[in-house]
Amino acid sequence: MDAGGGPYRTAEDVFRDFRGRRAGMIKALTTDVEKFYQQCDPEKENLCLYGLPTETWEVTLPAEEVPPELPEPALGINFARDGMEEKDWLALVAVHSDAWLLSVAFYFGARFGFDKESRRRLFNMINNLPTIYEVVTGTAKKQSKEKTSNSNSKIKSNSKTQSRPAEPQAKVSKMPPKEDDDSGAEDEEDEEEHENTLCGACGDNYANDEFWICCDVCEKWFHGKCVKITPARAEHIKQYKCPSCSSSKRARV
Repeated sequence: MDAGGGPYRTAEDVFRDFRGRRAGMIKALTTDVEKFYQQCDPEKENLCLYGLPTETWEVTLPAEEVPPELPEPALGINFARDGMEEKDWLALVAVHSDAWLLSVAFYFGARFGFDKESRRRLFNMINNLPTIYEVVTGTAKKQSKEKTSNSNSKIKSNSKTQSRPAEPQAKVSKMPPKEDDDSGAEDEEDEEEHENTLCGACGDNYANDEFWICCDVCEKWFHGKCVKITPARAEHIKQYKCPSCSSSKRARV
């Protein structure tokens, strides 16, 4: 398999590659989970999940050349699919995906002779992002809540009230506009609280100029663009279910 990427001369170049591959794998395990599940047929040969720098993913056979051009991801992820609960299987794939992403990033670092400071800079950039496992299992969201629960509990309650339309519409959010100078401090705290929210699809942080929607089942928030929901469409949704929750009750054959 041609995993793409390179040549990378700086830590920032490698981090862009890492972030693209990570985004693709998160899509496979969240918004594209139905398609990913079907492609991981246990009746097929050993399969691997590859993340590509273009923020896409692919399930395919491992590279034939020995040694491979890049480190290879976990082999045979399809064999465990039907022997485990789906959420446990996805979590297992997520853990191996995190390990593979790190190995690819530091392979590039070694190949292009990164010094100690470049390696540290690369690791710090990577470490500032939630792992795929944290995104898939919801751990990242829980950690974010724990960090702000004590200091911002009142602001969080107000924020939810401001960002939700009246029921039974789906929960959508955009930072409320500032109306007067007296509300400046509260708006800053409110914005800080929102910035701790992570998209359940791509794992990126909240931005106050983007449209978000919340799943009414798992209560994860998503960029509208990640789940292909526009503000106009959200106005007509009484109860929004994210792709993962929509497919969780599908029949298994």
